[in-house]
Amino acid sequence: MAWEETDKALAELLRKLPQAAVLITFLAIAAIFTYVANRNPELFKSDPPFWEASTQQTTQKRQTPAKQTSAQDTRESQKDFPPPPPILKASDHINDGKYHLLLCATGSVATIKLPSIISALSTHKNLSIRVLLTPSACEFLQSQSPEQPSLASISRLPNVDGLYLDSDEWRKPWVRGDSILHIELRRWADLMVIAPLSANALAKIALGMSDSMVYSVARAWDTTGMIDGARPGIRLPYAAEIEGVKDARKKGIVVAPAMNTAMWNHPVTKRHLDVLEGEWNVRNGGWVEVLRPIDKGLACGDKGGVVRETEAEGYVAIDRR
Repeated sequence: MAWEETDKALAELLRKLPQAAVLITFLAIAAIFTYVANRNPELFKSDPPFWEASTQQTTQKRQTPAKQTSAQDTRESQKDFPPPPPILKASDHINDGKYHLLLCATGSVATIKLPSIISALSTHKNLSIRVLLTPSACEFLQSQSPEQPSLASISRLPNVDGLYLDSDEWRKPWVRGDSILHIELRRWADLMVIAPLSANALAKIALGMSDSMVYSVARAWDTTGMIDGARPGIRLPYAAEIEGVKDARKKGIVVAPAMNTAMWNHPVTKRHLDVLEGEWNVRNGGWVEVLRPIDKGLACGDKGGVVRETEAEGYVAIDRR
């Protein structure tokens, strides 16, 4: 009987231990508050009390947006930047009689040649250009030198009807029924040109990534030619040149790689180019044309670097489309 009574007593003690632990913890906290109040009475006389102020600061940190550090993050980072373009609806431009060029730039030093391309194309009065930039491309266009104009000045060049940043995709919280900007840009464009195409951009497009609006448009491109047909009176870029080639009536994407020589010679670059120049090539019934770069001195100081000659052969290649 003694052992049974002992077991019962131990079981009862173990059952009450959690309650006792809670009580002891509560008493300990009360004792700490009493001690602190006696030693630092001013803490409890503040308005609001220190524990409420701490809660308010935490809430404010959660609600305050992160500091914007890039030209891509905010249009207000450049004081003369115009308001964002109106919400684009491709269906509103079907019969405007203009050729639609979606001109994109990615993170290469050759981005500074973008104004030259636009100016060279300004002789075409029936051309509508919408410019689309990746965050890294924006970093080259912040008025830091005469050949690196601001985004504002680019938006005012002839034929430019809109300049888009990644932030424009989420200008307001999306709800069902709203248009999706990268889809509307794809529908709107008769031709997409990515000049320059950096090594990073080449890899992302070849691998189907879409973490920026440029890549989202490329990823959502009508590769079958069955969704986005030719608009009334507008000839698709490759329809006449490649007669007899299956699926030649697709909208096209022209890319102009520009990168350091070591990057260009890297085996992974060849692998990515094989995708664009091989199975995706317009000559093979695809939708991509690659404008290979030429050897030239680089901004990084390397000799024999590989860049695209945007001011001459590059823009001529775009112009003939």
